[in-house]
Amino acid sequence: MRAETEAVSELAMPPDNLNTRKLRVLLLCSHPTQYSSPLWRRMAQDSRLDLRVAYCSLKGAEAHIDPDFGVEVAWDIPLLDGYQWTKIPNVSPKRISRGFLSLLNPGIWKLIQKGQFDAILVFTGYMCATFWIALIAAKLAGIPILYGADATSLSSQDGRGWKVPVKKILWPRLFGLADVVLVPSSGTAALMRSLKIPAKRVQLVPYVVDNDWWTAMASRVDRRVVRENWDIPEDASVILFCAKLQPWKRPQDLLQAFVKANIPDSYLVYAGDGAMRQQLEEQATELQIQNRVRFLGFVNQSALPGLYCSSDVMVLPSEYEPFGVVVNEAMLCGCPVIASDRVGARFDLIREGETGFVYPAGNVDALSMILRKAFQSHDKLKRMSAAARERLSAWSPEMNMESTIQAIEKAVQFKGRHSGK
Repeated sequence: MRAETEAVSELAMPPDNLNTRKLRVLLLCSHPTQYSSPLWRRMAQDSRLDLRVAYCSLKGAEAHIDPDFGVEVAWDIPLLDGYQWTKIPNVSPKRISRGFLSLLNPGIWKLIQKGQFDAILVFTGYMCATFWIALIAAKLAGIPILYGADATSLSSQDGRGWKVPVKKILWPRLFGLADVVLVPSSGTAALMRSLKIPAKRVQLVPYVVDNDWWTAMASRVDRRVVRENWDIPEDASVILFCAKLQPWKRPQDLLQAFVKANIPDSYLVYAGDGAMRQQLEEQATELQIQNRVRFLGFVNQSALPGLYCSSDVMVLPSEYEPFGVVVNEAMLCGCPVIASDRVGARFDLIREGETGFVYPAGNVDALSMILRKAFQSHDKLKRMSAAARERLSAWSPEMNMESTIQAIEKAVQFKGRHSGK
């Protein structure tokens, strides 16, 4: 079903005894995503919750120009079905697409003040005005608020060193305002510990995808047909890059490592678009490997399982990648992952030599050596493929949902003790 909620003023509900009714929970999200929507459906079906989702915009569900991909994007899977949602108007000037004023949704104040929620989970990021409106409204209403981060270090995407000492000062105060801090990996949990956030107020909520969907879609892939469409032989060795072609993703490192590794009968596939595409195409020509490199452009969600299943390994060479959910996707499709040591997913998902490999970000020589090592034995690649699938069976949406509900119940208990209820 596609169930848009009633008007904000109609979301109010009389308070009741928490022990005899569902917990009424609001999720505040910047926009629908292909990763979160399946999780919201699961939570909406749970007998312990009465769930509402408030979106600050509908990009993703509606076509929009993605500034990083550089193309119009609308995900080709349903994002708004199976749960109750509402859109809070964004009054930010249209010319502002990034930064503090990119999301300015004052209507969230009324929704929080009138909605009689037991807890509020915020997934907008703290670098926007709407986050702070929601935080202040929740505090004044006495409603527990949960939010978090996915960072695993204090370093920033732009590499500006002055931000590190500033974060050391501000982040303990920022996350100290949350009743419970949500973290998607053990790497982020360790960062919160380093900031002296009490362990009892930190909840690991694993960053997951819809495992069942990926597994079912992967089972239908005809690898031979996909490779025919790529004009790549069925028995060739295929290395995949699947991300936006942006500088911090370092796609050029993989191109150079591919040349250095010189693996026989090998091909390099780039899935994704962005500012660096032309540069990479020109470099491939200069290196005289253009016949062994494929540029697929933007690949929509329904075609991604075929991408991973038809590749032998995926490489994520990013210099900044708080998590990297493409690691989940690839491993569910039996594609081992080679990731840089800046990829947050490495903490929990990549087991060296078993489900993938990790190397120092920016070290092309180390990456080329790992590529050669990975393709020394196709039998070992097959074992790694099976191990990758097995690892994801224990990093699941069910684990995510149970952890989320535990965090909500914990926040409600903390708030109740503090208020003397």
